Amino acid sequence: MDLHLKAHVDCTDGRIGHLENIIVNPQAERITYLIIKEHDTANTLRLVPEKFVKTADRDTVALRIDKEKFQKMKHFIQEDYIPSNIMLYMAEQEGWYAGIPAAMFVEREAIPTGGFAVHKGAKVFAKNERVGKVDEFLVEGKSGRITHLVLVEGHLWGKKDIAVPVKQIDRYEDGDVYLKIDKDQVESLPEFDVKEHD
Repeated sequence: MDLHLKAHVDCTDGRIGHLENIIVNPQAERITYLIIKEHDTANTLRLVPEKFVKTADRDTVALRIDKEKFQKMKHFIQEDYIPSNIMLYMAEQEGWYAGIPAAMFVEREAIPTGGFAVHKGAKVFAKNERVGKVDEFLVEGKSGRITHLVLVEGHLWGKKDIAVPVKQIDRYEDGDVYLKIDKDQVESLPEFDVKEHD
């Protein structure tokens, strides 16, 4: 199964949006949720559990649910209301005395416990330097386990896709991916052939 970030997403009754990001559980080396951007509703991102994925290839992710069930899924961007009295307390703690602050809403990503959001284009670092950016993930269909991270290496005129085995991922940190291997080892990995994989 090929989870290509930005791929179209179809429900059982038609296209709903595209795959914006994924949530990875680093310890289990599994994708736990898809973050899907809905086409019909502006700025709507929903968390869809990986178990609802029927099939996935480079172009399309097919879900086992219809649009109605999709629209009942949890929003990825949550709003927290901070009342004015809390804002006043925080301002006083920092030594700000600019009058009574207004209440406000703060947006945050609703990342499930133990998960890490991976965005298309996230930086990938080898031991010694940056080697590319995240393009997609290859996943075992039945288990949902990640087998490879596909990264784009190089510049526009000389870029190539490289499939990095998930065992070579050291950690996910601050929105980036860090590998256990150095740049030379990354460059020695075989190039990922999209056509052959399809």
